[in-house]
Amino acid sequence: MGILDQFSLAGKVAIVTGASTGLGQGMCLGLADAGANVVGVDYVDMPETKAQVEALGRKFLGIKKDLIHASQADLVALVNEAVAYMGKVDILVNNAGIIKRQDALEFSEQNWDDVMNINSRTVFFLSQACANQFIKQQSGGKIVSVASMLAYQGGIRVPSYTASKSAVKGITMAMANEWAKYNINVNAIAPGYMATNNTKQLRDDETRAGQILERIPAGRWGLPSDMMGAIVFLASDASSYVNGFTLAVDGGWLAR
Repeated sequence: MGILDQFSLAGKVAIVTGASTGLGQGMCLGLADAGANVVGVDYVDMPETKAQVEALGRKFLGIKKDLIHASQADLVALVNEAVAYMGKVDILVNNAGIIKRQDALEFSEQNWDDVMNINSRTVFFLSQACANQFIKQQSGGKIVSVASMLAYQGGIRVPSYTASKSAVKGITMAMANEWAKYNINVNAIAPGYMATNNTKQLRDDETRAGQILERIPAGRWGLPSDMMGAIVFLASDASSYVNGFTLAVDGGWLAR
């Protein structure tokens, strides 16, 4: 097998959470372009993602699910629904997440719980459900979660987001330690400052946006398309000896 063949996802099935817009949509398209059929999960319908994936000649299944309040049993059922439609699952991308901005001195219990639920709790239990499916299939598999620059930094006015993304980095290592023996690779991507819905408030603040842009060596905000190469690599056989690592896709932010 040639090296470029190792990046092929032909015949693979990927579950991607937060698939309706932004980074999730970009990763769906990258995976589909590499050959994968896609199961998109979000709390809203995903007609645009569906149309773009199908335009690449791949199958798409959309599953509407509230991942903030999903139980462990709900997430097992989600995986079972994906398998019933697609026949199997090979890749999980834990992308869905939210951010709540509030001064730490006044930060509310709901802002803490909602962010922690979707950004870390759901990540673990959906990974658990997929890992059990991979083991049942005896196929191995790939799990890629979306962390953040705030897995390395404290941030300002986002304590639950920082805690949750630090948790993603940590549980990525913990899951890799236990599941590598089943030929399951567990890794994460830490995006830098990306032009998405989550950063709209920052980008609308001219002073703060200028400070951020000045620090990014690449000189621009990241785009959903910037995630495609990283997700295809970590979802493919090309990364078969990469486990428990969080890859920064940040335009050089962490190097600054």
